[in-house]
Amino acid sequence: TNFICIYECKVALSSSSSSKTQSSLGRTMTSLITSSLQALKLSSPFAHGSTPLSSLSKPNSFPNPKMPALVPVIRAMKTMQGRVVCATNDKTVAVEVVRLAPHPKYKRRVRMKKKYQAHDPDNQFKVGDVVLLEKSRPISKTKSFVALPVVARKSGGDGLLGIPLESQQPAAA
Repeated sequence: TNFICIYECKVALSSSSSSKTQSSLGRTMTSLITSSLQALKLSSPFAHGSTPLSSLSKPNSFPNPKMPALVPVIRAMKTMQGRVVCATNDKTVAVEVVRLAPHPKYKRRVRMKKKYQAHDPDNQFKVGDVVLLEKSRPISKTKSFVALPVVARKSGGDGLLGIPLESQQPAAA
């Protein structure tokens, strides 16, 4: 009904010819518009800032951060073992990790090597040392592991995976 009144005021304003009539109709139209807007109830919770946006951005299904969680969060640490191949940089060692993986075409297990840069804060590791790489926050562009000492296992062969290398096998006479 309010919109019909506004439409009628516009029609009356355009059809009247005198300027006094137009100004009085303009005032009445303005008063009608303001009264109709005041009478109009907005159902949105955002109308007068009654609902903060921070509470609406998070769904209600998540637990309350003030309440302690019943189950503690377990973070799995990624660790790898490898051999230091370069220790010339300050506080950084290059560690070569060897793993056995099936060949994509022939399905035979082959040695896959990959080098990682690891953080060595005390410069304690030398070339040939066996170290444990533990995942950490990114320290630099290429370093996201920390090198930790590992006691080398006493195994029959000194190969990288416990498999003796060809050069270390006894020569057949």
